[in-house]
Amino acid sequence: MSANSAENFAPLPDITEPKWWTGSPAISPELFVVDGNDYRTDGQPLVPSDELAAHMQATFDRVGLVHVINTGLDDLQSMRLIATQVLKNERKYEGGANPRRPIEKNVYEVGAPLEAWLHYHHEMAYIGSSTKMVSFMAHKMPSEGGATFVSDNCQATDALMATEFGQKLKKRGLCYHRNLTDRESFVDRLNIGVYNHWQQSMLTDDPDAAIAEARNRGLEAEWGEGRLLKTRYYISAFEYFPQLDRNLLYASLADDAMWFDTWPLVQHLPADERPLKLTFGDGTEMTAEEKQLFLKIYDDYGIPINWQVGDVAIICNYRFAHGRPAVHLKEGEERELGVLIGESFDRLQTYDDKW
Repeated sequence: MSANSAENFAPLPDITEPKWWTGSPAISPELFVVDGNDYRTDGQPLVPSDELAAHMQATFDRVGLVHVINTGLDDLQSMRLIATQVLKNERKYEGGANPRRPIEKNVYEVGAPLEAWLHYHHEMAYIGSSTKMVSFMAHKMPSEGGATFVSDNCQATDALMATEFGQKLKKRGLCYHRNLTDRESFVDRLNIGVYNHWQQSMLTDDPDAAIAEARNRGLEAEWGEGRLLKTRYYISAFEYFPQLDRNLLYASLADDAMWFDTWPLVQHLPADERPLKLTFGDGTEMTAEEKQLFLKIYDDYGIPINWQVGDVAIICNYRFAHGRPAVHLKEGEERELGVLIGESFDRLQTYDDKW
């Protein structure tokens, strides 16, 4: 099959689609929604204020999730000023897996095709320097669909630890396998099988700097054939969360080959040839039943965030996972979320007395 016939690729059969939620939110929106109308003057667009910041911060501290609605905003920088009432220490998206493109200063695109569903995940859980929170800002929204889902990770952790699989994850840990392609190998070629090039992930065109950056992120890294940057990361499936003084689940199947089940130009590849793979820390594979349970744990505690243009959400990366179904646009419609990456932290993993 030639590169030009890639549009004829079909997804592999027997893929498992996330359910996202049970139909009822695991946490009432009343606990995390902040109505911008309460802080607007004479119908003017929302602007930062001490009162708004205090409400947002108290909500975030209590729940780990804030959704600001009715802002009257339609530009990303004005939304960013609202988000940074809580997300105060922005960082660049360095060492990440997704090919995120900057939209504006410190504001990134989601970095995934709309037709692909994005499994629940914790942002940047697969490197040693993760992030405490992430913010999404609704810039352009379709008339139907387009929701983001978050999953209550406290409830998910409790449910998982009551299973044999959860105890197995606790004992064995995880290995994240990631293969980053070389951008120069795809000049004038269709990006078949490409998820992200190492030049974009590591923010450099220098191979020596790229592998140094990977290792600086706590990854084992080596070069494969065709300047394929192959990284491996061994880590607990859990992370200690100081605010709640407990270990929480900090992993998902978003870092497995099934992430690409609906990803154009990659979904046709057999699992072992896809850019990501997740195994137990001892290298053994998860069974199909274990993967299904891993998906269900997050789905059972899902909550939809139904966007309107101008909405701003801040999500604690410890207390919630996030994801979304595929988005199908009508003619002339767009969906664009601006993404802010919050303050970084070095993975602690877990404490034996904090389960």
